[in-house]
This record gives sequence, C-alpha cells and structure tokens, in this order.
Amino acid sequence: MRITIKDVANRAGVSITTVSHVINQTRFVSPELVQRVHAVMEELNYQPNTLARSLRMGETRTIGLIVPDNSNPFFAEVSRIIEDVGFEKGYGVFLCNSDGLLEKEAAYINMLIAKQVDGVIFIAAENTQENIADLTRQNFPIVMVDRDLPNAKIDVVLVNNERGGFEAVNYLLQLGHRKIACIAGTSELTPSAARVEGYRRALSSASVALREEWIVHGDFRSLSGEQAMASLLQLANPPTAVFACNDLMAIGALRALRNHNLRVPQDLSVIGFDGISMAEEVTPALTTIAQPIADLASCAAELLIRRIQIGHEKDGVQRIVLDTQLVVRESCAPYSTISS
Repeated sequence: MRITIKDVANRAGVSITTVSHVINQTRFVSPELVQRVHAVMEELNYQPNTLARSLRMGETRTIGLIVPDNSNPFFAEVSRIIEDVGFEKGYGVFLCNSDGLLEKEAAYINMLIAKQVDGVIFIAAENTQENIADLTRQNFPIVMVDRDLPNAKIDVVLVNNERGGFEAVNYLLQLGHRKIACIAGTSELTPSAARVEGYRRALSSASVALREEWIVHGDFRSLSGEQAMASLLQLANPPTAVFACNDLMAIGALRALRNHNLRVPQDLSVIGFDGISMAEEVTPALTTIAQPIADLASCAAELLIRRIQIGHEKDGVQRIVLDTQLVVRESCAPYSTISS
C-alpha cells in the first residue's frame, strides 16, 4: 500500500498542510514539529511526489541529452560528464540515442517535451535546424554540442575542428610525410567537414599536391576505418601516413594495417582525432588531436543550467569554441625511418 501525506500527518499528529510546509519549506514550522514529521516520514518510508512539486514550481529539475551513438566512447565520455555536472547541480539527465537519424531525434524531442524537461543538450544527427525550429521560437533552453549551426539562435559549444585537422596533418608534414591520406567521416556533419578542411589547408600551405583518391569516407565507427584503410592500401600509389577524423576510425585503420602485416609506425604512420581514453590503450598507442572532452561537456551542462535559470536576456546567445591539443604517442614516425 502506498503511503500518502495524509498517513504522515495522522501518525505525526499534525495537519496535512503542516506536513506540506515541512516538505516544501514554504512556511516557518517549529523545529520540534519539523523533527517529528521527518521522523515519521523516515519510519513510514514516505517518498514525496517531487514531480508534482516541481511542476507547481514551474520546473522538473531534469534535462534531456540527445547523442548520435552512446556506444562511441567520445559520446559516452561526454554523456558521463554532463550527467555528473547535472547531478552536482541537482538535475537528472534523460539520455537518448538518435542513431544519427532525424526521425528518431524528432521523436525523442517530443518525448522529452512531454516529460517536461527544463532544457535539452543536443549533439545533432545532421546539420539542420528542422528538429529544433519550434523549440527556438519558444525560447526553450537548448545547447548544441560538437555541431555548428551558424544561423540558429541557440548556444553552441564545440572545438576548433578545422584548426585541429590542420595541426594533425602539419605534424605529419613536419615528420617528412608528403603522401598523406585522410579517412573522413560523414561529410555533411560539421566536425568531419571542418577537419577535412584543415587537412586540405595544411597540404596547401606546405605546397603538397592533394590527391582526391587519398580522401576516403567512413561513418566514425571502427569497422569503417578498417575498410577505408584497406581501400587505401589497394591504391597504386598508397600513402605513407593517414589522418583519421576520429580515434575509432584510426583504431580500425591500425587493425587493417596489422591484417596486412604492416607495422605502425615503421611502415605507415596513423594519427586520430578526439582523445578518447581507448586511444592510449591500443598498440601502438595512438597519436591524436585531443578534444578537451571534460571542458566541452561541463561547459555545455553549466551553460544549459544557466539558461534554464536566467534565460538568454542577460548575456545573449553564446558560441564557445575550445582549442584542441596534439598528443604525441607511438603511432607516428619520421618518414626517413620508414622501411622501403
């Protein structure tokens, strides 16, 4: 049988109104009565209806988080930090995986609105405002992470992907490589497109010719990186180094090279992008362009909570761009040391 506020009031010998004031702290109640009510609540294991209380106050202390694929370690790490920050600030987090599908993303948005969450953090499925248009018109608190929608009037937190791509390829150029391939992700998405732009700019700045057949596409998963690397090895003029637009595809590339009895970095150098913890656990440990994952996620969570509490009026829409960092490990070597 479910214990009600009336049961607590009867056992404590007070009115239902007094119990309500004790729970919600909406009026002064003597310390003696507060202690008595709390003792009875503990004795009866009474759980207040926090949802009803939150709705009365105009908030539910919950936020939604929509990611493309929580099995990807990058999104998993981002999700965990957002959850930690939310918990610290007193907010629960609903985690939703869109699988990169607009229709699934739209369904989750509707579900989160029905749950009356106070705000949503997005890592969008595609570079489109279609699914958030109604929310932005209503000034619903939204923060976009890892995607750039320049025309959307919402807060955005991301890294400088173009600069990170440039830094990755420039490092390979400094090692003496000139035949550098790129395993790109889904071309329409901001992170991949910007990283490829950095790849192109680095080659151009060094006056190194770009061969379009050296740009192959994956889907950010390890298997696609393995398949992309295998296709590059079939070229008549294969590369001596590869820049993969995320660490999972770089790890897949390492597997393909191992399957072809090629050594990394002696026969071919590989550099990734993201800085997930798995990158330092593979053999050889992966050189990568590390995103500040903790800063990215905590900044997004704190910004959303700020929006929930004060709205946009105080400081306007924010666009926060964080820097990446080259992390040198074992998967890259100077071209001069590569065996012929």
